[in-house]
Amino acid sequence: MQRCSSRKTIQTMVLVSVTILLGLPAYFALAQTEEDGNAPPDAPPVEADAQPAPVAEEAPPASNDNATSAESDPAENPPSYLMYFVGALGWKYTIAFLFLSVTLVALVVMNLLAVRRDEVVPIGLIEQFEEYLNDKKYQEAYELSVEDDSFLGRVLSAGLARLKSGYPQAIEAMQEVGEEENMKLEHSLSYIALIGSISPMVGLLGTVDGMVSAFSVIAQSTQAPSPPELAGDISTALITTLAGLWLAIPAISVYFILRNRVARLTLEVGVISEQLMSRFQSVGGK
Repeated sequence: MQRCSSRKTIQTMVLVSVTILLGLPAYFALAQTEEDGNAPPDAPPVEADAQPAPVAEEAPPASNDNATSAESDPAENPPSYLMYFVGALGWKYTIAFLFLSVTLVALVVMNLLAVRRDEVVPIGLIEQFEEYLNDKKYQEAYELSVEDDSFLGRVLSAGLARLKSGYPQAIEAMQEVGEEENMKLEHSLSYIALIGSISPMVGLLGTVDGMVSAFSVIAQSTQAPSPPELAGDISTALITTLAGLWLAIPAISVYFILRNRVARLTLEVGVISEQLMSRFQSVGGK
């Protein structure tokens, strides 16, 4: 039941992440459209108010010119930091990094839920299983381990199922299931490492793309290009690298932290399962 609820939680978070991924480009486009449309409507009312006013014939023309130049001056009304980044990245790299970031968040949440102690080594299972063994209720202990969907429950159920063949065979079955479960956890973690490796490559692709565009402007110009003509391509080259590193550094950090936790919990499962099964050493000893 716990695993089912975790899966529903993961599906819900993935659905929300996909919704955000699909909605953010439209939001950025709408925000850019609003910013582009804010300046022009403000200028005409100043001129319309200035024309019918007869008293303002002496000084207002200079003030209107100053107001219009101040409103049209990009230095007085610079774009927001976020919109500058989105504009420098372009729609292709914006969608690519949004996809990588949303996928990274979904994978981190999914793996955090999978490596919880209740999902790997539940304390309640250990106590109840040991109580059944002390009372020699072996069938109840087996049913308890089968019904439990945790890492430890699968290992114990595999060992009890092979116990009729002997204790060494039971330990071997437990080790096989333990390696299989450990491989599943590491396989899920490997996707986080994959994003940590891909993100700098996408940033490097943007760097090369931006520098090629900048040099093509220089090569095709009959005169020295102005700095604004080169600033856009150079911004794309640098910001794509920055965005790639922003994703890669936390992705790799989280991967190694979770991998160490998986290794520690897997070792704990092996030690606890062998301690619980040690009382069956005499079974099949011949």
